[in-house]
Amino acid sequence: MEQKKQKTAIFDSKIFWIVISLLSSLAIWIYVVSTENSVVTQIFRGVQVEIVGEEALRNSRNLIVTDVDTNNVRVEIRGPRRIVDALDSEDLTAQIDVSKLSRSAYASMKYKLVYPDGVDTRNLAEVSYSPETVNFMVSNLNSVSVPVRGGFEGKLADGYTAESPMFEPSTITVTGPDAYLKDVSYAWVSFGVGQTVSSSHTEDAPFVLMNSSGDAVSTEYLTASEETVTATLPILQIKDIPLSVELIEGSGATTANTVVTITPDRITLAGDSAILDGMNRIILSTVDLSEFRSSFSETYTIPFDNSLRNISGVTEAKVDIEVIGLSTETFTVKNISVINLPEGVNAEIISESIDVVIRGTEEELAQLTPESIRAVADLTDYKDSTGPFMVTAKIYVDGFVDVGAVGSNQISVDLSRS
Repeated sequence: MEQKKQKTAIFDSKIFWIVISLLSSLAIWIYVVSTENSVVTQIFRGVQVEIVGEEALRNSRNLIVTDVDTNNVRVEIRGPRRIVDALDSEDLTAQIDVSKLSRSAYASMKYKLVYPDGVDTRNLAEVSYSPETVNFMVSNLNSVSVPVRGGFEGKLADGYTAESPMFEPSTITVTGPDAYLKDVSYAWVSFGVGQTVSSSHTEDAPFVLMNSSGDAVSTEYLTASEETVTATLPILQIKDIPLSVELIEGSGATTANTVVTITPDRITLAGDSAILDGMNRIILSTVDLSEFRSSFSETYTIPFDNSLRNISGVTEAKVDIEVIGLSTETFTVKNISVINLPEGVNAEIISESIDVVIRGTEEELAQLTPESIRAVADLTDYKDSTGPFMVTAKIYVDGFVDVGAVGSNQISVDLSRS
């Protein structure tokens, strides 16, 4: 009984449990220390490859690194567990310094494993690498200038047309290794997607580098002088403009008894709406109806503003004019005189008579006599002239309103000084 009481007293003693706690902590510490300092080997996969010194390579020797054969590597590291277990593949970098390379060539270089800051690497050993080297090309940098081409991907409003797109700048400078530059033929711009336009459209748009077959090329290792270009689509209004002639009525012919045919009768033009809105017709010429007997035919060049575009493509129009319901008759006129004789000038009328064609209705022509017709020459412009001249005479038909002479009539006059 006494012995049992002594055992109970020992287990209830604080000193006993303190000693037990110290011994347990010591055992744990010994285990942890021995475990953390144990040497382990671990494989790290997917360690990223980093190329450094590229800027110096470009700036000093005009070289560029291309076609790196792998982006990541596998490394095996041995060291204290407490250090190795704390590492991760994302913390490591397989670094290659290319700043000392001096010429274009196929290169194969070993990489240096870079650890995170603060890692004690003195007790670490890199057991193996896979692959052991990274292969790549070192290429000369060159530049080419390629044209900018493109297309409007939207829709034009009704009544409008567009000219060819314009791009600013019109060329792009592309820099890169020869092996990649050789495929670049032009820069393609698509703009205006989904838009309906009725006036000139401008926007800043990106471009795609294309080869001669119209396929996009890889822009890896290539740099362009611009990121975007300004694309402009000039928009023009389209309008059909009727063609016409101005008529000077005379010799019985009026717009009422004249048939005018114009072929073609209109032209389609494109241009600035400010110009086209004010155009209701184009006058080809002015035709004096007294200059011909019954029909007239002439071809005219169609005039229009140089800023407009001829969509039709026709440049000439034929004008045919026919006088309807009138007849002509020739009369010998002897009643010839002159007016506005300049001071100091004598005029002798040499022509005793002239034949004059008169046009009118058959009824009026039947009533007309040569004595009703006068030929009068105006000598106002001959004040400094002497000698014989053929002078244009105006024909008057007295007593008849709707008849008149057709064509040009001249008399011979001899001018002399007093």
